Amino acid sequence: MIKAQARQKIHLGADDPRLARAIFTLRETAGYLDVPKSNIQRWARPPEARHPLITCFPPHGREATVPFIGFAEAFVLSSFRRAGVPLQRIRPAVEVLEKEIGVDHALASKRLYTDGAEVLFDYANKRGEREVMDLVVVRTQQRQFSGVVNDYLKRIHYGGDGWADSVRLPTYGNAKVVVDPRVAFGLPIVAHGGARLEDLVDRFQAGDSVAEIATDFSVPPDEVEDVIRLATRTAA
Repeated sequence: MIKAQARQKIHLGADDPRLARAIFTLRETAGYLDVPKSNIQRWARPPEARHPLITCFPPHGREATVPFIGFAEAFVLSSFRRAGVPLQRIRPAVEVLEKEIGVDHALASKRLYTDGAEVLFDYANKRGEREVMDLVVVRTQQRQFSGVVNDYLKRIHYGGDGWADSVRLPTYGNAKVVVDPRVAFGLPIVAHGGARLEDLVDRFQAGDSVAEIATDFSVPPDEVEDVIRLATRTAA
């Protein structure tokens, strides 16, 4: 079934706001996903003119270049790295996923969640790629993603067309932080209260207390503290 889909590759519309408008710089993408910027740089602008692994617009000064779809792709790639797959093993794994799943932006597609484990299991089994094989487990005779990758994929919400339309970031403990291109121009928000992270941090840096910020933005104090703690750590 998967190979049949590949012969009729399904595309995401170029005018789709998830694809057409840049939201983040490479540095911001790395910061929100808590991965080295060098990894994001390699995935977005690989050496030797190779095909990028994440969707990214050409650089233009300090302007944002990563659309939501590219951010979702980087989110999934970061889970592969956290699962222990070396950088040099990620590219061939992504290439076989794109070929066999049969959609553009396969990493941001729901088909990765439903079919990706089977594709990677077969690929890793044939090639003897032990690190890639570790991404998959067999439960009730079905191949599924294991560990951290499965946890990450559960944080992605897919739209009716099968592509990601929001992501819940994993780097926060108490705060439910969501990236949704339909809300706040795609900038990360705290789901409880809907405040943008940058607004909470700006108020704290201006001297307001956690209690004042929590009251003004209707965000629980422990979630405000969570956001500020991570922002302070990242800045340091």
